[in-house]
Amino acid sequence: MVIAIDGPAGAGKSTVAKNVAKRLGIFYLDTGAMYRAFTLYVLIKKAPLDDLDRLKSLLEEFLITITAERVYIADRDVTSEIRNKDVTANVSYISSLDFVRKKMVELQREIGKNRDTIVEGRDIGTIVFPDTPFKFYLDAEVSERAMRRLKDEKSKLGIVNLEQVKENIIKRDKYDSTREISPLKKAHDATYIDSTCMTIDEVCDFIIGSIREKQTGVQHHGE
Repeated sequence: MVIAIDGPAGAGKSTVAKNVAKRLGIFYLDTGAMYRAFTLYVLIKKAPLDDLDRLKSLLEEFLITITAERVYIADRDVTSEIRNKDVTANVSYISSLDFVRKKMVELQREIGKNRDTIVEGRDIGTIVFPDTPFKFYLDAEVSERAMRRLKDEKSKLGIVNLEQVKENIIKRDKYDSTREISPLKKAHDATYIDSTCMTIDEVCDFIIGSIREKQTGVQHHGE
């Protein structure tokens, strides 16, 4: 079973996915962390971002391991580092490169092939796992997403201005939804969730309820 959760920045995808994974006892895969890890690797290697040949060669030697809680590049624990402001500033660009997405999609499918997994990102239901029946698009009003992001990242990014966070989110939304490769969009068969006025528990309950319903429907259909 693969559960796909897509949605824009600050919608609460990571928190919801982690909670659902815990409650169902399945593996949680944060695809954003994979792109962030490669972005960090590029920055560590001081590669010019416009040197695509160099980026391709770095991608070939890039070794990532993701557990439920930690992210490693080779043997280096980069769980905290991938959230720094330099990575945040460059990850949208790196993740828009077609060869980077192709490689990451391969890795994500490989991970999802062998175990029950909940996966969150921007293109999970549309590109990575289009055949899964368990697809959700998690959204919220921009001002609410900015508030959540401010709470999450104030200490990490040194941003304390709500308007600035809101502006960054609007820019990110525009970039993610208009890029040529794997743009952010709702899969036609995904369940839309507006979490603006919902608690994390309410969103998780709704998702788990929907999954149970679909599983029951599939079983009855099979009989």
